[in-house]
Amino acid sequence: MLTDHPDLYEARFPDPRRLAARWAEDCLLRHRAGPRVLDLGCGTGRDAAHLHQAGRRVTGVDLSETMLAHARARHPGPGYVRADLRGFDLGPRAFDAVVCLDSALLYCHTGDALDGFLTSCRHALTPGGLLVAEMRNGAYFLGRTDLLDTPTAHQFTWRGAVHRSVTTLTVDRTAQLLRRTRVWTTDDASASPVEQHSAWRLLFPQELRHLLTRHGFDVLELHDGPGPRTEPPWRPGLLPGTTADADRLHVVARLAGPR
Repeated sequence: MLTDHPDLYEARFPDPRRLAARWAEDCLLRHRAGPRVLDLGCGTGRDAAHLHQAGRRVTGVDLSETMLAHARARHPGPGYVRADLRGFDLGPRAFDAVVCLDSALLYCHTGDALDGFLTSCRHALTPGGLLVAEMRNGAYFLGRTDLLDTPTAHQFTWRGAVHRSVTTLTVDRTAQLLRRTRVWTTDDASASPVEQHSAWRLLFPQELRHLLTRHGFDVLELHDGPGPRTEPPWRPGLLPGTTADADRLHVVARLAGPR
């Protein structure tokens, strides 16, 4: 539903302050990343465009051609390329940093997919390059059910119609996935409800640290906040925390040079 309607996505998830991109840029500045940035899972392109406006040379990658067409038209500046984050090749050592926001990394549902993602990042990054990612925290769902107990309802107006969504989250422990069902309705009586299904891999902090280390990365930061989707949210001047207990996880890792 949202992948096929980028305008609807930006109406449902507005980010007028570009908080996610500003948080990513702060990470890049603090760790002195070079200017060439790859934004994996760039979606509508608004974060890629903000990083471009901050002086980065940005390439946005997404699997949805509809999203990429929207990004090229509405958020120009970066280059936009269709590729699968589970395995891509945009040239060796072509980037100084890889940014992967809003749980895009967690669309790698299997060990092979995660290995493909990290192998591709290692190939794309120059030695010493950064990987900056933020995502849901698998550890949060160990014994906690507050995000699972009650469906979440939301409504907003888009193009003159009231759109409503009801979202239900369930944990598939065997597959280690957080599954989401979202049912969309509008106040247009002729429109049928639309049911959307998606899922994220639930990664635990030490599991993520192990994967990164095995693929040649040194973990610089691994924490639950502050970040662009935490409460309270990140703001300039706030340094990373030291815990990994809340529902978001933030990681900055550096690709090790020759040893």
